[in-house]
Amino acid sequence: MFSSWSSNLKVLVTGGAGFIGSNLVDELVRLKYNVDVLDDFSTGIQSNKNDSANYIIRSINDDLKDIGDYEVIFHLAAMARIQPSFDDPLNTIDLNVRGTANICDLAIRNKSKLVYAGSSSIYGGKYLNPYAFSKWQGEEICKMYSGVYGLSTAVARFFNVYGPRHLSEGPYATVIGIFERQIINDNSLTITGDGNQRRDFTHVNDIVDGLILMSKDNWFGEIFNLGTGVNHSINEIAKIFNHRQKFISKRPGEAKSTLADISFSRDRIGYEPKEVIEDYIRNWRKKNILTRG
Repeated sequence: MFSSWSSNLKVLVTGGAGFIGSNLVDELVRLKYNVDVLDDFSTGIQSNKNDSANYIIRSINDDLKDIGDYEVIFHLAAMARIQPSFDDPLNTIDLNVRGTANICDLAIRNKSKLVYAGSSSIYGGKYLNPYAFSKWQGEEICKMYSGVYGLSTAVARFFNVYGPRHLSEGPYATVIGIFERQIINDNSLTITGDGNQRRDFTHVNDIVDGLILMSKDNWFGEIFNLGTGVNHSINEIAKIFNHRQKFISKRPGEAKSTLADISFSRDRIGYEPKEVIEDYIRNWRKKNILTRG
């Protein structure tokens, strides 16, 4: 994480009570930013709140004309993840597309730089599921606002984020969080399909660093992959967790493999991931398994 760079700039983080958003808020507060958070807590968690940030409890689809004066807007709020989007495609598209246009409009009024959280799920096919489609449409809206209105927009595509505050149950749970919960409860690790699907697992600290680096310059719809450039199969991850497993049916709408090409992010903003998934799992096991009893 950043150790010496600081700012008193006023920024807005949408979705700042969620997993990634709350980690970003913590780092921005540590760097002495003046941070507003826009979150309706429909999926955000109260315990993720930072006492030094100001919380505006609204949806990104609400009228936002009375807030502003932001140097940067980090737009992370969304109906997130693939599987829930199959059950509620209309709300997924409404929030992720119309809500993004509303945030772009807020950025125009404030002459803010906008950093938009896209998704690597687009690489699996933007028509593969409602979530990927809606995030792609959000990217296109950002590019349109850049081209037509001159708005500074940068698009981050996240790759399988894990780390502090990731969810371990419910429709928005991550595979790492699910495995951790199953081990704590002494249940078998559930692996979908054959387990050979590969994912580029990226620690939330590296995601936060990338987002802040993106916010330091003006961009016009450029896409920054925030991953590690290394992927692992789910079977390999399960093996590192070293716990019994069971296989369940493959889920629809998921890509066989994701792998971030981070060369552009390295060249243009100096992004360099530091966290390694193997180390994270081994440290988690040491803390939660090997020291128990």
